[in-house]
Amino acid sequence: MHRTGHWLGMDVHDAGRYQVQNDWRKLEPGMVFTVEPGIYIAQGAEGVSEEFFSIGIRIEDDIVVTENGCEVLTNGVPREVKDIEALMKESVIIAL
Repeated sequence: MHRTGHWLGMDVHDAGRYQVQNDWRKLEPGMVFTVEPGIYIAQGAEGVSEEFFSIGIRIEDDIVVTENGCEVLTNGVPREVKDIEALMKESVIIAL
């Protein structure tokens, strides 16, 4: 099961607690987290073509809470297939 998102930290993701003394933590300026809806198709999922078994797709945005709301840090990231494919064609592959 994939959740809606998680905190982002300096060294790890998922840094910090979501609740404090059983109360949901309130968002404060400077907090950074992801919003990442996704879908994962299980092997043998009923009503799904086999070609889609065991795959997942997730879109992630990284958000910082500000004094006046929030800023989407990933706002400029390509989202359309054609734009992602063009970006991938521009990528440099380094052989190790």
